[in-house]
Amino acid sequence: MSDSIPIVTRKVRLNNGVEIPIVGSGGYGGQTKEGILKVKDWLLTALKNGYRHIDTASIYGTEKSVGQAVRESGVPREEIFVTTKLPWNRHDAVRESFEESLANLGLDYVDLYLMHFPQSIEYRKDTIMPRNPDGTLVLNTKVTFNDSWAEMEKLLETGKVRAIGVSNFSIKTLEQLFKTAKITPAVNQVELHPYLAQNELRDYCQRKGIALTAYTPSGYATVRDDPLIKSLAEKYEVTPTQIIFAWHLARNTIIVPKSENSERQQQNIRLPTVSEEDLAKIWALDRGQRICNGPDAATGQVWGWTVEQLGWDNDRYRPKL
Repeated sequence: MSDSIPIVTRKVRLNNGVEIPIVGSGGYGGQTKEGILKVKDWLLTALKNGYRHIDTASIYGTEKSVGQAVRESGVPREEIFVTTKLPWNRHDAVRESFEESLANLGLDYVDLYLMHFPQSIEYRKDTIMPRNPDGTLVLNTKVTFNDSWAEMEKLLETGKVRAIGVSNFSIKTLEQLFKTAKITPAVNQVELHPYLAQNELRDYCQRKGIALTAYTPSGYATVRDDPLIKSLAEKYEVTPTQIIFAWHLARNTIIVPKSENSERQQQNIRLPTVSEEDLAKIWALDRGQRICNGPDAATGQVWGWTVEQLGWDNDRYRPKL
């Protein structure tokens, strides 16, 4: 079996000097109450297995579970990096939404606060996805993501957040953000895996000093079942997921995989050293294929915006929902 080493102690230094563990545990528990209630237990297992980075979001509904896991773990708070996100329906209430997240988490501060999506959806108490009669989402046109970013910049002055960033931003939307931003985002969290390598975005973010975090880092079975990935897993005597994660870390990409299983959690942080030749083969799998957040079949939109507005119009393949 190929040598593998745990990488939970490896960190990426952000553009403001804050260090983030390169591997974290995703905090999404699904859309059922049962799934959300289980989050605390498997996060406690992850922390026991050595993880020191948890990624959650207001929209996930798991912030309370994350806070409970942090407090019950016995690990000092300052050793755990906690990320949460501004929901798309609170772009005009940044400070209020941030304070709600802090209260849900039961923490004095968060390490990283991200704008979850560039688009702003109208706030409704009964749903996070209000829809027009034609099925499109009801947008909040009174606020832009530039406005919201300016309010996020103010949060840094409170001392309650150590770094701020964005999620699901493209080169196009980042360029728009930079027209008014005083502070460069520390992180851009996007879908990223061998079938969606995001090479142009990666190069752009490197030039701007923005760290990339990959969600859906394994690409699910779509990528894990690729013949090349499976053959490399056999060669290095590891799982397909471990091969993919080793490729991410070779690119210095932060990853936040979610696993409820203790054995898989441990596998995800014990990765092989893959040769440059084999890494190049994985790079060549890129085909611009999004697995998450594809256009709705009825409206052609992605959560209220067109792919052109998002800057995703160069992607060659998209799932049909």
